[in-house]
Amino acid sequence: MKTIRASLLAVALFTTALTAPAQAAVSDYDLALHWAPVHHQDTDSSDHDADYLSTVDFDGDWNTLNNWENQTQLAKLTGAAYYSVVETSTHWFLVYSFFHPRDWDDQPDPFGTRTHENDLEGTLFVVRKDAGLGQLEAAVTVAHSDFYSYVPAGSPYQNGSETIDGTLLLVGGRPATFQEAKGHGLYRWNGTDFPGGDGVIYQPAATGEVPSGGNDRSVGYRLVNSLDANGMWARRDNAETYSSFGTFRGDNGKDNAANAPWGWDDQNDGAIYRGYLATDPALVIDKYFSNKGAFSLTYTRNAFR
Repeated sequence: MKTIRASLLAVALFTTALTAPAQAAVSDYDLALHWAPVHHQDTDSSDHDADYLSTVDFDGDWNTLNNWENQTQLAKLTGAAYYSVVETSTHWFLVYSFFHPRDWDDQPDPFGTRTHENDLEGTLFVVRKDAGLGQLEAAVTVAHSDFYSYVPAGSPYQNGSETIDGTLLLVGGRPATFQEAKGHGLYRWNGTDFPGGDGVIYQPAATGEVPSGGNDRSVGYRLVNSLDANGMWARRDNAETYSSFGTFRGDNGKDNAANAPWGWDDQNDGAIYRGYLATDPALVIDKYFSNKGAFSLTYTRNAFR
């Protein structure tokens, strides 16, 4: 009798497995929204709106030679962040980048050495794949010509060819980032208030918002896929937007000084070449960190290649 019942149970379980709906694939947008950071944007009181987030085409065109001039169109500076996703069999690699029309200074720059038109800096998040939206294991941020490495509490990752620079804090389950005023170097948020006490806290949302001022602590930013048709990557060879591969056109301050993610480069990390943070992130992470566990270097999907 027990044998018959066991057989019937096995048949029932097998039948249920056959008829149960397969788990829906996770979309890139769902991943990006889930891991999108709480972004702490410092502002400078001498021109706080010059630190607001926007998109490359915030002014309605992709001509990057007029972004400095059009930055004063404040109603168009709705919060936004770009994202891209590539994956291996073990991990998703999510790059978020934050655009500002100006990299600026509150002091004159007559020789164009400290300022430039357009500015895009960001971060790479490393997420181990599981049955859901994954587990965050590490981050690398971009601050000018240097990269900084962080791990959240509980991550097994240890120092590799680069030294881990600190703990990546989470706010409501989201990683927390911090971006400087004026020059916009990007780091992890260290849990303290803004320098000088004023800044904008951007939260991921369906719709981007314009801050009410330089000390607005709750502003929505929308997500824009860098790989969209007619987006940043699709226009990579377009001379209206780029002066060369991975470098935006700009003629205020230092000419052509801002880079897209496939133009980011750390000045002293050896054979990790320009753009790899976006185009070959698995290699970057493999070199930067050790003790990663199962970690594939073979991409199952990478639109940058």
